[in-house]
Amino acid sequence: MRTKTNLFLITLGMLLGVLLGTCGSVLADRAARQADTIPFTELRTFTEVFSRIESDYVEPVSDKKLLENAIRGMLSGLDPHSAYLNPEEYKELRIGTTGQFGGLGIEVGMENGFIKVIAPIDDTPAQRAGIKAGDLIIRLDDKPVKGMTLREAVKIMRGPPGTSITLTIVREGVDKPLKITITRAIIKIKSVKHRMLEPGYGYLRITSFQSRTGEQLHKAINQMKKEGPLKGLILDLRNNPGGVLNAAVAVSDAFLDQGKIVYTDGRIEEAKMEFKATPGDIIENVPMVVLINAGSASASEIVAGALQDHRRAIVMGQKSFGKGSVQTILPLSNGGAIKLTTARYYTPSGRSIQAEGIVPDIVLGMVRLEAIAEAEEFKPVTEASLTRHLENGAKKKQPESEEEKARTESEALLKDYYLHEALNVLKGINIVKSIH
Repeated sequence: MRTKTNLFLITLGMLLGVLLGTCGSVLADRAARQADTIPFTELRTFTEVFSRIESDYVEPVSDKKLLENAIRGMLSGLDPHSAYLNPEEYKELRIGTTGQFGGLGIEVGMENGFIKVIAPIDDTPAQRAGIKAGDLIIRLDDKPVKGMTLREAVKIMRGPPGTSITLTIVREGVDKPLKITITRAIIKIKSVKHRMLEPGYGYLRITSFQSRTGEQLHKAINQMKKEGPLKGLILDLRNNPGGVLNAAVAVSDAFLDQGKIVYTDGRIEEAKMEFKATPGDIIENVPMVVLINAGSASASEIVAGALQDHRRAIVMGQKSFGKGSVQTILPLSNGGAIKLTTARYYTPSGRSIQAEGIVPDIVLGMVRLEAIAEAEEFKPVTEASLTRHLENGAKKKQPESEEEKARTESEALLKDYYLHEALNVLKGINIVKSIH
């Protein structure tokens, strides 16, 4: 063991010597620059620690494991999103796990050593089980999360479809930790959903930004247009954890005629990018409201920020998550890769999203409006509510199916406070426009 350590230290020492002693007219400047930037004192400390662990740790540890842990520590110590991917993990990232592993349907990150739920994805086991944005996961079955890496925790949450896992979570406003058991399933995400709330008022929900989201958005809007002219549109990005940058650009571009959508800036030239809108607004300046909350992250924030900066839409809800950094996958010679944060996103006006998020134009509190209209004591007394009231006579009775549809939509709006308020804002805008 000691011989192996000495060989490692000798090899590292030789490497440092080569870097310091490189000469010749072609390599002299490069070596000088390397000598200025390589932290030799810290590397000596590293070799001392490596030697101590290898010789004195209670159990034998392979050189490979120690070095991989050191690399992981280097990256995880930078920010919550940078990470080392060994060859197996990198392969998994590239080919995906569809059809091989079940999942819960949550986007997660690290916070103070615990797993934080960024957002549950619509129509997934996690959402149906009641997981909420902002929940902190402290145990996975009987395993404490503290001390795990994000990748280790995600690996435990994955598993064969039909199997279960119990999450112990801490939720703001709840005194005791909650235990929620979720059955894993293959996660199939429909990224765009739409419906008409009332005649002329459309609702568009984007659950995540995928490669075909822009195309699906155009189809959804064209279908809504067939039901009649649009007077207002609500774009719902709540609990949308993000996704593909190009999809966020495509969605923003659909509602903008010109100008910047988003730009990125970092230390290397490749990290400096700018995306601009092309002519044409798919709904021709129809009033818009964008709904966001603390679960709206990354690509969602790009869209909300672009439409807000261009004053194309009113942003309502809660302050967004604040994930405004760009990660680049850099392959390594060993078949693995590093996922490294290389840039920050900026809105058209130059605002950094990172750790700040998007602040809505109209902030709505954490209020859930119950459907109180169903309770008799809250219903207003009208002529129509009186026993044996006289019918209108001239009014044609609406078909039952349409009445039922209108009642169901009204109840849904009452239960969704944000959506209810967004629709009221759009109606108010149209009233003001009609006066002028």
